[in-house]
Amino acid sequence: MRIFPDTSTKKLETENNMSSIASYYNGKSVLVTGATGFMGKVLVEKLLYCSPDVKSIYILVRPKSGQSTQERVQDMVKCKVFDRVRKVWPNFYEKIKPINAELTQPNLAIAPEDAQELLSEVNIVFHCAATIRFDEPLRQALLLNVMGTKQLLKLAHQIQNLEAFIHLSTAYAYCNRSYIDEVIYPPPMDPQKLFDLVEGMDESLIQEITPKLIGAWPNTYTFTKSLTEYVIQQEKGNLNTAIIRPSIVCCSWQEPFPGWIDQFNGPCIFLIATGKGIARIVKCNKDAVADIIPVDIAINLILAAGWYTAVQRPKSLLVYNCITSNISPFSWGEICDIAMDILERIPLEKAFRIPNACMTQSNFTYEYWRTVSHKFPAFLYDLYLRLTGRKPRMMKMYNRLHEYMMLFDFFSSRSWEWKSDNMNMLLNHLSPKDKKLFLFDVRQLNWSAYIEYFCLGAKMHVLNEDLAGIPAAKEHLRKLRNIQYVINTTLIVFIWRVFIARSQMAQNMWYFVVQLCYKFLSYFRVSSTLRH
Repeated sequence: MRIFPDTSTKKLETENNMSSIASYYNGKSVLVTGATGFMGKVLVEKLLYCSPDVKSIYILVRPKSGQSTQERVQDMVKCKVFDRVRKVWPNFYEKIKPINAELTQPNLAIAPEDAQELLSEVNIVFHCAATIRFDEPLRQALLLNVMGTKQLLKLAHQIQNLEAFIHLSTAYAYCNRSYIDEVIYPPPMDPQKLFDLVEGMDESLIQEITPKLIGAWPNTYTFTKSLTEYVIQQEKGNLNTAIIRPSIVCCSWQEPFPGWIDQFNGPCIFLIATGKGIARIVKCNKDAVADIIPVDIAINLILAAGWYTAVQRPKSLLVYNCITSNISPFSWGEICDIAMDILERIPLEKAFRIPNACMTQSNFTYEYWRTVSHKFPAFLYDLYLRLTGRKPRMMKMYNRLHEYMMLFDFFSSRSWEWKSDNMNMLLNHLSPKDKKLFLFDVRQLNWSAYIEYFCLGAKMHVLNEDLAGIPAAKEHLRKLRNIQYVINTTLIVFIWRVFIARSQMAQNMWYFVVQLCYKFLSYFRVSSTLRH
């Protein structure tokens, strides 16, 4: 029996009873893949919070890093993302039913008794599991993203009372195009034939031919995501199916609370590297549109699309481009400027240098400043570590940062145009209550406030830094500035002694510049006096 605090429970249940979407999921059994991931946790939390009478939430989980399925789920439900639902429903985890499964194995490696329960109980499937590594080997990306989805579709066809199958893709599945409609484009090759080709091939040979196989796609992630959409289109049969394509998913905007993030990838890496003073130069087009989508907006759209797909039963598969660029555009340069201001007020702890990052598209400029601002300081710091008997680490860190910057360069150096008619259509179908409870109207997004949430979220939830440490972090930055002033002054004196003091021509030029400045200041003082 659930026990809620009286006031909050009555208010929450009243709101949810007025919501068509929340009411739909009450009494339903939902299957979620990728539930232990960043988006999966937010999806499960939102379901439990808005539809507390959901019958069951089955989650497919595999043992990982020495942890059993049960141990992974126990760690998951302890996560801060569930604090909101934990306050009103301490035993919320009783609704979560883990199923030991492996998407890369035949029949998902699900035990017969578990499979039978899923076939008789599940009403909606949310397929969120995928490898999101840009540099994932092609065979592994095909196995998990494409063949894993194929296996799940096979299971879905056997489910007795399935009402909707919702697949989480990416807005960059067709990033080889500048304009992306809400349609599934023909693949460059048949996914099954491609998998059969690489399945028995030597890994070194696969790596060698991967660039030719993926063609205009920048990585195996986006390439296999496009193939997965084609597989769904071809094999969905009579299933009520929808595909959601979010762009670059970042921290939460409002739910379960502003700034929630627990993944160290994407823009979060650059934010932290810049805030720590590690990154001084970023390979990026500052004028390119940064199509970032808050995780709660994406999850709200997924749940709304699940409801619409199950209730309205569209005749054809609907694709939803979940994006911000054509509705509320914001550039990478604008994000960087706002973030730098915020990191002055809310600095990260133990910064390596004063945060100060520049963006460039030029390969020459990037490599020059990478050598001057990244490699050289890293070499000196590693030398200091070696001399003090410690293990060097900065050069290795900078090399990893450079590798990731090159992987992300494709997405930060260009802009795309997406069509989002289906997203707007769905928004128009929602009641006022649903528009509020399942908010995905990006026109309401305030970018300045959101970037501040992002900075705070990275500090508190990724780095686990306490806000009480802000005064100490500011003091640390003040010391770094003093050190920088000393170094700059020493450098100027050194240049003077080596170059200017030993050359008569340099001295003459120096005196000429000083006299010119003096005359200008004198003229400025006289002009000011006459005006007064």
